[in-house]
Amino acid sequence: MNDIVVAGGGPAGAAASCLLARAGRRVVVVERETAPAHRMCGEFLAGAGLDRLAELGIDMAALGARPITRMRLVRGGRATEAALPFPALSLSRRALDAALLERAEQAGAKVLRGHAIRAVGDGVLHIDGHGELAAPTLLLATGKHDVRGVRREAGEPADLIGFKTHLRLVAPEAAALEGFVELILFRDGYAGLQMIEGGEANLCLLVDRTRFLRDGGTWEGLVAGLVDECAHLGRRLAGAEAWPRPLAIARVPYGYVHQGVSAGVFRLGDQMAVIPSFTGGGMTIALHSGALAARCLIEGGGADDYARAIRRAVRRPVRLAGALYRAGRANWLQGPIIRMASWWPGGVSGLAAMTRVG
Repeated sequence: MNDIVVAGGGPAGAAASCLLARAGRRVVVVERETAPAHRMCGEFLAGAGLDRLAELGIDMAALGARPITRMRLVRGGRATEAALPFPALSLSRRALDAALLERAEQAGAKVLRGHAIRAVGDGVLHIDGHGELAAPTLLLATGKHDVRGVRREAGEPADLIGFKTHLRLVAPEAAALEGFVELILFRDGYAGLQMIEGGEANLCLLVDRTRFLRDGGTWEGLVAGLVDECAHLGRRLAGAEAWPRPLAIARVPYGYVHQGVSAGVFRLGDQMAVIPSFTGGGMTIALHSGALAARCLIEGGGADDYARAIRRAVRRPVRLAGALYRAGRANWLQGPIIRMASWWPGGVSGLAAMTRVG
C-alpha cells in the first residue's frame, strides 16, 4: 500500500513527489516514458517557477539553462524589444524532466517507468504492463493527456495545431537570439523562439488549422509560407538544422480551469489549468501546483482545499493570458500591438508580469 500515487513524471508530478517523499510519505510515480523524452513545450521558465526549482535543489546552470533577460516582439520585418520584468531561463524539457525525476527518486519516491495508465476507478489505477495499483490519494499530472475515469470537463477546444522543433541556427543568428525570447506574430497564429542548452534553439508555434491547410497541410508547406510572410523568421531559419519531423498537438483547451473536485484526486499542471502558451507560463503553473498539492497533503488538507487554493492562484493569470492570446492571434490587431509595444515597452513588460503565477 502506498500513501500517494502520482500519475505522470513531468514537472508537476516530479515536484510534488520530491516534496512528499522528503516529508516521509510513501510515493509511487507512474511515468509512461521509459527514458527522458522531448515534450510539446515552450521550455521557458520564469519567476516563481525558478523559485520552486531552487527549493527542489535543481541546479539550472549545471544543466546548461540559458538566461533570458529580454523579449522581442516581431511581425513581418518589424521588431520591438522590452526587458523582462522577472528572471527567466530556457531549458529543454528532456533535461529538466530527467533532473526532477532523479531528485524525486533520491528523496525516496518509487518511479515506475514505461507504464501507461489506461483508466482510474474507485481508487484504483489500471496500468499497462503492471496490472492494478491502489491509489487512495492520486495526484493527476498527465499533462494534456486525459485518463479514462478522470477526464477533464473541458469545453470545446479551438481548432488549432501546435508544432515544436529544436534547431541549430547558423552562428550569427544564434548570437542575435542569445538572451532573448522572441514572440513572432503571423497571420492566424504565432511562434516562440529562444536558445536552450547545447547551442540549440527551441521553436514552438500555434496556427489555425485553416492556415495550415492553405499552406498545403504539411510542416514544410507551413514553414515556407511563414518564411515568405515574416522576413525576420526567414533570417533565423536560413541554414538552420532541425529535427526531421516536429512534435505536433491539436485541439488544446487553452484557458481551461478545472472546476470540479473528486475525493482523493489532486489535479496538477495542465490537468488543472491550461494557460495559453502565448505567455510561456505553463511550466510555472505545473511546478506551483505540484508544490501546492504537496504542502496541502503534508499539512493534512484534502483535494477540496487544494482545488480552492490552486484556482485562486491561476484564475487571473489564465484570464489575462487568454485575452493577450486572443489579441495576438487576431490578424487586424497584430499591427497595433507591435506599434503599441514600440511606443510603450514598459507596458508590455507589465502585462507579462501580470500573467505570472506564484
